[in-house]
Amino acid sequence: MSVGSIEYAQARLSARYGRRPDELAWRHIEHVRGFAGMLDVARASALRIWMGGIGPTSTVHEIEALLRGQWRTLVADVAGWMPDAWAGAVRWCAVVADLPVVAHLAQGEATLPWMADDPVFRDLCEREASGLGTLPEGGPLAPLAAAWTEPGRIGQLWRDEWRRRIPARRTDDPRLVDELAHAMTAHLAAFRDPAVRDGWPLRRTLQARLALLFRRAMLDPAAAFAYLALTALDLERLRGELLRRAAFPAPTLAP
Repeated sequence: MSVGSIEYAQARLSARYGRRPDELAWRHIEHVRGFAGMLDVARASALRIWMGGIGPTSTVHEIEALLRGQWRTLVADVAGWMPDAWAGAVRWCAVVADLPVVAHLAQGEATLPWMADDPVFRDLCEREASGLGTLPEGGPLAPLAAAWTEPGRIGQLWRDEWRRRIPARRTDDPRLVDELAHAMTAHLAAFRDPAVRDGWPLRRTLQARLALLFRRAMLDPAAAFAYLALTALDLERLRGELLRRAAFPAPTLAP
């Protein structure tokens, strides 16, 4: 079993999948009111791998930057496990963390101070300040440049580039990747429904579907994307728990 083979990737993915936090770990975190206490509980759970650099004095923007960095590192790791033909499609998943900022700027909104602190966004902010108002050609986000004329298509632009990077000659079952893409598209469409008041049931439904797809995709490249999607849900949930406490600290009782 060699690095860069689907067998090696599956072994690593299965190990990481088995270390994901279960619902008991999430309940332990949700029941802690204070930020510092929540950090201690998270570090004693399966979430410890995402907690590097986050401390009781971390600001909201610092936490978000650290989590984006963790996501980019994970995607790079998974891409390194995969066969070369699939690495490009996997690496493109790192851009998911950048889509909200790209959409914000593509819609003509102002750059924000914290964006200049992120190495991925810094060049983009400088271009906005100079009036260029688009993504640099040849940069990592270049496939999203059309968003500056059609900002509502940013999700489709990301998916088109992801599809373009999937190998043309394949021996896997293409239905698994198609089913994964359909699950994600349906989830995002449901989220846009104005009647939705609580997104967590939708997330739980997606999580269950992704877990089933991961198990079905044994020794198939689709397993990498299912695992990354599941981890993105974990990070989104952790982000919510962290930011809620960092932005709105629990009041301390007077002595």
